[in-house]
Amino acid sequence: MNSTGLSSKEYDEYYGRYIDKSSPEQDLREGFEIGKDDVIDFFRSIPQEKQEYRYDINKWSIKEVLQHLIDTERIFIYRCFRIARNDKTSLAGFDQNIYIDPSGANQKSMNELIGEFEIVRKNSISFLNSINDDQLMYIGNANGGKMSARAAAFTIIGHEIWHIDIIKERYL
Repeated sequence: MNSTGLSSKEYDEYYGRYIDKSSPEQDLREGFEIGKDDVIDFFRSIPQEKQEYRYDINKWSIKEVLQHLIDTERIFIYRCFRIARNDKTSLAGFDQNIYIDPSGANQKSMNELIGEFEIVRKNSISFLNSINDDQLMYIGNANGGKMSARAAAFTIIGHEIWHIDIIKERYL
């Protein structure tokens, strides 16, 4: 399943900026596999002296951005899971900024963060491989708006591309 035909009625317009980052021809499950390797290779390439760099006073460090990717994937794959199971319960939003300090990202090594990312991604891939395309089309409610299971999953792919682009542009 790719994002071709993914309707803007399947997600809040805010998530469009991430969904639009994924290639329309890219198969969802394959995108998670390729993305895993791309994210790991990218963060491994960052010199140690840049890992805690912030391009502005109130911005996250590179390690904190990786932790944010991990946390966001956990939340969005959970949304995908609930929606793919046809759960119509409204799923709460989250304040991404309050997650960073308690995460202790800057106290973790880059290898620890990459290992955590890899475990979370393998879990996501395992789940996506356990459901069919019809289940990915189910629509639920997340953060006060409609969201399909596939939109939640494609958001993860685009979200990591979004943040890697920002790191390349503003941090490195």
